[in-house]
Amino acid sequence: MGKGRIELLEKIQKFGSITRAAAEMKMSYRQAWQMVEEMNEITESPLVEKNSGGKGGGGTKVTLKGEKVIKVFHEIENDVDNFTRQIAKKIKF
Repeated sequence: MGKGRIELLEKIQKFGSITRAAAEMKMSYRQAWQMVEEMNEITESPLVEKNSGGKGGGGTKVTLKGEKVIKVFHEIENDVDNFTRQIAKKIKF
């Protein structure tokens, strides 16, 4: 999981739509959907669920597992930033 995939998950979470998330990231729907499919394939349970249209329309949602992946990614990102600052202090950049 890289920063781009996490951003896509966050935008899907925000908008409830892969189409809107893709547009916000200036990528095609196809590319966004492929990224979602790849993420769903490499995890034990899906990170994103797509609901077909109907009377109330369709939609897409980030699952609880997807929310956890987002949270853990940001925790690790913060840990890396803190570690980098500590190293920089030791070698006095």
